[in-house]
Amino acid sequence: MKAVTFTRFGGPEVLEYGDVPEPAIAPDEALVRVRACGINHLDLWVRAGLKGLEPEMPHILGNDVVGEIVAVGSAARHLTVGQKTLVLPTLSCGTCPACMNGDDHICRTYDVLGRRRNGGYAEYVSVPAGNCLPYPERLSWEQAAAAPLVFLTAWHMLAGRAGLRPGEDVLVMGAGSGVGSAAIQIARLFGARVIATAGGAAKCERARALGAHETIDHSGEDIAKRVRELTGRKGADVVVEHVGGAVFEAGVASLARDGRLVTCGATIGGKVTLDVNVLFGKHVALMGSWMGRRSEMLAALQHLASGALVPVVDSVRPLAEARGAHERIEAREHFGKLVLVP
Repeated sequence: MKAVTFTRFGGPEVLEYGDVPEPAIAPDEALVRVRACGINHLDLWVRAGLKGLEPEMPHILGNDVVGEIVAVGSAARHLTVGQKTLVLPTLSCGTCPACMNGDDHICRTYDVLGRRRNGGYAEYVSVPAGNCLPYPERLSWEQAAAAPLVFLTAWHMLAGRAGLRPGEDVLVMGAGSGVGSAAIQIARLFGARVIATAGGAAKCERARALGAHETIDHSGEDIAKRVRELTGRKGADVVVEHVGGAVFEAGVASLARDGRLVTCGATIGGKVTLDVNVLFGKHVALMGSWMGRRSEMLAALQHLASGALVPVVDSVRPLAEARGAHERIEAREHFGKLVLVP
């Protein structure tokens, strides 16, 4: 089969398109013909070389897979050949206390398809049979592939961690990212007032089209100052952050008393400065968020199937152009998700 692989860590130039063996399947797995695969920042981090990760080599990236089941293992009796599926991208043991309690996202063996295990930048991918979820028929292959990881992540951040309530002011950092574009929609769905940041007038306009009530151009405006102006000096009740560095610090400065900041990434840097006086003096909560529960993916999938939530696709490229797609993301030229099609 055709696939995009790498055998050494580095920039987009390490990605190679060519022939590799078709994957075999275990009794509890299914072989999926990939119709589309979304690209995530996680792909870029794995490609660059996450410390201690040791992925399967030659490695095939790709967390967000949609396609058709072409073969099923002997233990996968609930699946049929020809069935369309959206693949749950997360992997867990299913038997530890966390998994049995529904908290599979904190399973000690928790992983993501395409992180250690080979993923969907290919014509075929083997996946656990239990990860083959119903396909949201109203979505095209490309739209569906733009949904799983970012909607799971944003749903867990807002519902699972921040406990977002109707009427609250939510600041979403980076509306042009996959998580940002998903968080705007989920916050609106929950009845919140959404303030979103984006770089430039065009991206701010697109954020408003997604449902943001107010926007801040983070390329030229002071985020915290503008949030104060937009909230009558109160600040944001919830901040959704996934960038790190100075953006994280601006998020903390934007919080209202008793506000909550939830973060899931450090794209520009993992080191920040924090005034502990602000932490306790304003009674704020700073929370990390790692992926999300299987149940949260199913909840988000219901709204994706109904059309209440809509995946945002920046562009669709042939699998052979994966290198250029990574370059576009690193240049921050995109709005929404880039999707590869075999």
